Amino acid sequence: METGYSDKAYRWNRENYSSRRRFVDIWSFVLTLMFKIWRYNKSWSYPGGVTEVKQAARRKAQAVWIRTTLLDLGPTFIKVGQLFSTRADIFPSEYVEELAKLQDKVPAFSYEQVEASIEQELSKTIPQLFQNFEPIPLAAASLGQVHKAVLHTGEAVVVKVQRPGLKKLFEIDLQILKGITRYFQNHPKWGRGRDWIGIYEECCRILWEEIDYLNEGRNADTFRRNFRGYEWVKVPRIYWRYTSPKVLTLEYLPGIKISQYEALEAAGIDRKVIARQGAQAYLLQLLNNGFFHADPHPGNIAVNPDGALIFYDFGMMGQIKSNIREGLMETLFGIAQKDGDRVVQSLINLGAIAPTDDMGPVRRSVQYMLDHFMDKPFENQSVAAISDDLYEIAYNQPFRFPATFTFVMRAFSTLEGVGKGLDPEFNFMEVAQPYAMQLMTNMNGSESNSFLNELSRQAVQVSTTALGLPRRLEDTLEKLERGDMRVRVRSIETERLLRRQSSIQLGMSYAVIISGFTLSATILLVNHYVWLAWLAGLIAVAVSVILIRLLLRLDRYDRMY
Repeated sequence: METGYSDKAYRWNRENYSSRRRFVDIWSFVLTLMFKIWRYNKSWSYPGGVTEVKQAARRKAQAVWIRTTLLDLGPTFIKVGQLFSTRADIFPSEYVEELAKLQDKVPAFSYEQVEASIEQELSKTIPQLFQNFEPIPLAAASLGQVHKAVLHTGEAVVVKVQRPGLKKLFEIDLQILKGITRYFQNHPKWGRGRDWIGIYEECCRILWEEIDYLNEGRNADTFRRNFRGYEWVKVPRIYWRYTSPKVLTLEYLPGIKISQYEALEAAGIDRKVIARQGAQAYLLQLLNNGFFHADPHPGNIAVNPDGALIFYDFGMMGQIKSNIREGLMETLFGIAQKDGDRVVQSLINLGAIAPTDDMGPVRRSVQYMLDHFMDKPFENQSVAAISDDLYEIAYNQPFRFPATFTFVMRAFSTLEGVGKGLDPEFNFMEVAQPYAMQLMTNMNGSESNSFLNELSRQAVQVSTTALGLPRRLEDTLEKLERGDMRVRVRSIETERLLRRQSSIQLGMSYAVIISGFTLSATILLVNHYVWLAWLAGLIAVAVSVILIRLLLRLDRYDRMY
C-alpha cells in the first residue's frame, strides 16, 4: 500500500462496502472539519493565547489533515480535492497549496480484475486481443491503471483499464455530497455569497467526463489534430477497435518526464528550449481554437529522445467558447483603459462577479488591481504572483471565477514553475508577450467593424444628448423655480446604523419581557402555583431563544460591515 495511507485507506474499494458505511465515513469527515473550523476562531483553544503564528500553524495542520483524509476517502474525493486546489478564490491559500499536492496514486487492483474488465468491455480475452500483455501495471491511479501491451500487428500500446466498481462508488459519493452541498448552501455563514450548488454540478460534470474513456479518446484525437502541423508536439494515437467506455488503448510513446531535469541533460536535450516550447504549446492551445489541456502537471508531459513534447491523459480538458472570448475582449479593453467600471461590468456579464446592492468594495478592489499591475512592464510580471493577488482580492468578495478561468490560471502557474525548474532564467510572460500582441491584433482586426459600429453608435448617442441638453436644462430650472425639484439621497451606512439601532431596541424589549415573565414565574412558584409558574417560565425561555437569535444576527451584521 502507498506510503502515507492510514489503516482506513482503500476501504472504499471493498466489494461489501455499503452505502451506509460510506455515509458515516464522509459525514464524519465533514463534521470533524466543521468542528476544526469552529475551533480555529476560539481563543481559548490556543494554549498560552492566540497569535498569528499559532493560527498559521493550525491552518497548515488542518490542510495536511484534509489532504490525507481525502486520500483515505478514495477516488471521488481525490478528484474533488484536485478540483478545489484550483479554487483559491474560495478556500484559504494553505488549503489550496496542500490540495495541489494530492497525488492521484493508490494501490493497483489485481490482474484477474483487469482480465475480467477487458473481456467484459471488448468481448474477447486478452490473448485474443494482444500478442503480449504485461500483468504488472506501469502506473496505478484512483480511476484506473495502465498496462503495457503489444498488438498482434506488432504495435506497442498501453491499455488503460478503469477501476472496477468506480461508477457505483461515484453514484453513492455524489448523492451524499449533494446533501452536504445543500447544507453548506443554506448555512447562514458559509452559504453567503457562495454558489455551492454550481460548484457541485461542475464537479459532477468533470468527474463523469473523466471516467468516460470514449470521451478521453475523442479529446486526444482532437488535441492531436490541433497540433498536426507542429513536429515538436506528439500525442498518442487512439486504437478505437480496442477501446470502450472503461478500456482505452493508445499508442505507446515513452519519454522522459519534463520534471526530470538531470535525465533530460543526460539525454542531451536543451532544457531552455523545452521550457519555452512547453509555454508555447499551451499558448497555442488557447489561441488556435480554445481547446486546452486542463491538467498539464509534470506527470502528464514528457520529452522524447528527439526533444519533442509528449502529452498524456486527456480526461480533463477545457474549452473557451466564442462568447467568453468576446467577454474577455471587453475586459481587456477595460484593463487597457484602466476603467474599473467597465471591467466590473464585463466580469458581471462573464459570470465572474455576482452583482450585489453595494458594488463599491468590488470596484475599489478592481481599480486597485488595475493601478497596481498596469504600471509594471508586461514581461516583468509573474503568472503565479498575478494569480495569487487576483485570488487574494477575490477571497471573501462576490467574485465567481468560472472553472475555465481557474484551470487556465492554474495551468499557467504550473508551466511557469516547470519552466523555472528547467531554466532558472525562464520568464513565462516574456514568452507570452508576442502571443498576447497577436491576440490583441487579431481581436482588433476581427472586431474592427463592430468596434467602428460601437464608436458610431456612441457618437450618435452623444450628439443626440448634446442637442437635447438645452431643453433638459431649461426644464430643470423651471422645476427648481416652482419648487417641484426633490432630491432623494440613499445612505447605505445610515440604513445599516438604523437597522442596528432598531435591532438593539427590539432586543431591549425582549429583555424586559423575559425579566417580567421570569419574575412572575418566581412569584407564582413561591405561592405554589406550579403550573402557572411553568407556563410563565416557558414563555420566558421562548422569548430568550428569540433574543439569542437576534443577538447572533446582530453580531453577524457587525462582522459583515
